[in-house]
Amino acid sequence: MTHLAGRLRLVKLIHTVAWAFFASCVVGIPYAAWVGRMRLAFVLIGLVAIESLVLVVNAWRCPLTLIAARYTDDRQPNFDIYLPRWLARYNKEIFGPLYLLGIVFTLYRWLGAPG
Repeated sequence: MTHLAGRLRLVKLIHTVAWAFFASCVVGIPYAAWVGRMRLAFVLIGLVAIESLVLVVNAWRCPLTLIAARYTDDRQPNFDIYLPRWLARYNKEIFGPLYLLGIVFTLYRWLGAPG
């Protein structure tokens, strides 16, 4: 393995772990609200909001993508992360709406929805 390939693998691994953490946060938001763990739901919302701010500041690209680009000329949607190409391509389109729906559901539950 070349020096650049090793660095790319490390960046991809770190990026995948970070992605899994934030994807879990997005999925955990409505679950936390559902079971009445509102403080946890709001913490998860805040964590994903910080991640979103980082993406906005970086023109909707993860800083790890920019680092990975130093080590390869490949620019397929998953060149920088260990995800299937389709998921890497549509990540924001999938998790953005799920995040927003999680926020809406959390607010609904927090404001006293029955049950």
